[in-house]
Amino acid sequence: MRSVGVEEELLLVDAESGEPRAVSAAVLDAAARESAGDEQVFESELQREQLEFATRPQTRMAELAAEIHRCRAEAAQHAEDAGVAVAALATSPLPVSPSVAMDSRYHWMAERFGLTLQEQLTCGCHVHVSVDSDEEGVAVLDRIRPWLSVLLALSANSPFWQGRDSSYSSYRSQVWGRWPSAGPTGIFGSADQYHQRVRDMVGTGVLRDEGMIYFDARLSHRYPTVEVRVADVCLNPGATVLHAVLVRGLVETAARQWQAGEPPARHGEHLLRLAAWQAARYGFKGRLLHPLSMRPAPAETVVRALFDHVRDSLDAYGDTKPAQDALARLLGDGNGAAVQRAILERTGSMRDVVTECVRLTGEGRG
Repeated sequence: MRSVGVEEELLLVDAESGEPRAVSAAVLDAAARESAGDEQVFESELQREQLEFATRPQTRMAELAAEIHRCRAEAAQHAEDAGVAVAALATSPLPVSPSVAMDSRYHWMAERFGLTLQEQLTCGCHVHVSVDSDEEGVAVLDRIRPWLSVLLALSANSPFWQGRDSSYSSYRSQVWGRWPSAGPTGIFGSADQYHQRVRDMVGTGVLRDEGMIYFDARLSHRYPTVEVRVADVCLNPGATVLHAVLVRGLVETAARQWQAGEPPARHGEHLLRLAAWQAARYGFKGRLLHPLSMRPAPAETVVRALFDHVRDSLDAYGDTKPAQDALARLLGDGNGAAVQRAILERTGSMRDVVTECVRLTGEGRG
């Protein structure tokens, strides 16, 4: 079975006011004290208002769910020790002036990219799925491209920006898209061509290193995995698990297509960008671009097409029924963006949006 690991970025906020707090160093110190001698789960991120964790690779989704809940609970405890709270929000609903982490790499990026970096207080979810080789990994990247926008629609959890409604379901993706290396990719064709493209991009000097290859999906430069990076961090950990299940299903389905000699869809990057924009704007309400035709279709039809596309792989891993149930809950309750807007409509307060989402992050409901 292909193993799956998840990285989630969380927002550090004042538990009372809901305002982001630049205290990642204090939270990491608290984590280090608690886990002295153990493997470190938590890391700093670009901005000091963020905390990242990475699960251990798992093959069973129940174990992955337990890992995500454990890591979120530990993050909440370490944050409390530092006098703050954690919220699984992909952008801050309240106004914020982010603070770049004290890291030489990040300071190089700040000097190079200016306001683009300064405004990058965004929290995503990255899913790693094991592959047998770079050749298989690139074949997967070539074949999952049209489906990534659907994953973005399901995960969308960033409707607010600097105290205002952005009109988007995932405004994080719009902010993240300002990086020159971010977004969808064309067809690579082979591992050699993938690596040559990465070398050429780094060789321009615009990017500091391979870690700044911010494709929506890429080969990990640290692990033997395909890393899918398109999603917002999900408010509900159950939605994170569903996202991971669907990503593994896409990877397995694409690998089987490659082994059977089926070519990838030839959609150009310009169409994939439009599909991603539509998903970011509307989430799974209204219409999305269908990954097969790249024409508008009801969002429910598109989501069902994704599920049908990966069903054989879900069946092979025993994931079909849990994924069906999780997807039904998500479609019924709404994604994080819908939940946040519902809280604002009920309370009239951005502060209450944040403090309620702190609770939902810890309790896993929403």
